[in-house]
Amino acid sequence: MSVVMRKPTDLQSVDPEVAELIARDRDRHSRTLNFIASENYASQAVLDCLASHLNVKYAEGYPRARYYQGVGLVDDIEQLAIDRAKQLFGAEHANVQAYSGSPANMAVYFALLKPGDTVLGMDLSQGGHLTHGSPVSFSGQFYNFVHYGVDPHSEWLDYDALADLAQQHRPRLIVAGASAYSRIIDWRRVREIADSVDARFMADIAHIAGLIAAGVHPSPVPFADVVTTTTHKSLRGPRGAMILCKQALARDIDRTVFPGIQGGPHLASVAAKAVCFHEAMQPEFRTYQQQVVDNASALAEGLMRGGLQIVSGGTDNHLLVVKLLDRGYSGRTLARALESAGIITSMSTVPGETRKPAVTSGVRFGTPAITTRGANTSHMQRVAQIVSTVAEDPADELAVSRLRAEVEAIAGELSAV
Repeated sequence: MSVVMRKPTDLQSVDPEVAELIARDRDRHSRTLNFIASENYASQAVLDCLASHLNVKYAEGYPRARYYQGVGLVDDIEQLAIDRAKQLFGAEHANVQAYSGSPANMAVYFALLKPGDTVLGMDLSQGGHLTHGSPVSFSGQFYNFVHYGVDPHSEWLDYDALADLAQQHRPRLIVAGASAYSRIIDWRRVREIADSVDARFMADIAHIAGLIAAGVHPSPVPFADVVTTTTHKSLRGPRGAMILCKQALARDIDRTVFPGIQGGPHLASVAAKAVCFHEAMQPEFRTYQQQVVDNASALAEGLMRGGLQIVSGGTDNHLLVVKLLDRGYSGRTLARALESAGIITSMSTVPGETRKPAVTSGVRFGTPAITTRGANTSHMQRVAQIVSTVAEDPADELAVSRLRAEVEAIAGELSAV
């Protein structure tokens, strides 16, 4: 009996319309400068996993405990990802099945809390995340979140105020971590505050996981009960997430991920996670992460020299937020003008925010993606000059158009996407 084999094809021949759109967007990436803090460019090895036959396989459950047959080799793949994650971060247990960051946080909340329980999380306008208790998120709707923030003068995390809130509200859980906070977080201090009120401590390191893996930011793993992270930001892996926890919580976390909130794992992504963990163990990864931090610092310094205000006066990590409260225009206005010039950023709320989240008074910059392309501090100084010029008058279309050529010149010096 003959076997009908599927003929190899390429996207261009199957669907030229989609192929063209993808090619145009890839060209856009190569001709612009990507400063979105939550984006990065994965290696070809990671992308090869995502495009592999592993997309076909269902494997509900965990290694050596599946509900499907034909899982022996994918068990090995997932176990390899688990072992590498534990080694990379020094964790007791790792769940690598979480589809994305928000479901990972959801899984932790469902495992540790009951609806209505009190939780402390960082205020969204001061650097937190939607899943840290925003009223438009499931987290703010299911749980009683009380928000802490930064000192209004220094714009650094106010640990004394956090301790006071903990004593006042006696939360079941304290969540630390942020999506727009540029300073090193004192995990030990948060652990001490949690212990003082007999609360669990969860660290969300989605943005800084790569920095932590490389040792250029302190790790919360020795202090937190649970750590969640995405794998596609500074860690430079596939779109996805994972949960690290103490062994005592492993069963509760795993059962909440599956069958609690998810079905079968995305095994192509799990394999890609294993590859990115391997890449993060290499010496060059630490060099890369240090450059990410150096680039962010150089960009912040250049922007301040250009007359712009930076939240907290600088950065210790991969991101910074330009504060526009003293300007007559919004974060949305500046972000759109910068995009016209070829610099891709995202709007951001700021401490003391006066505008709506869809408008904002800030713009967030991150350096992981641009550093992956080979950018250095000299490039950051040139970018800072361009951004400062655009910020003088975002409505000056002629100036923005002229600066676009300078941006494309910088992009041309970097590796293509």
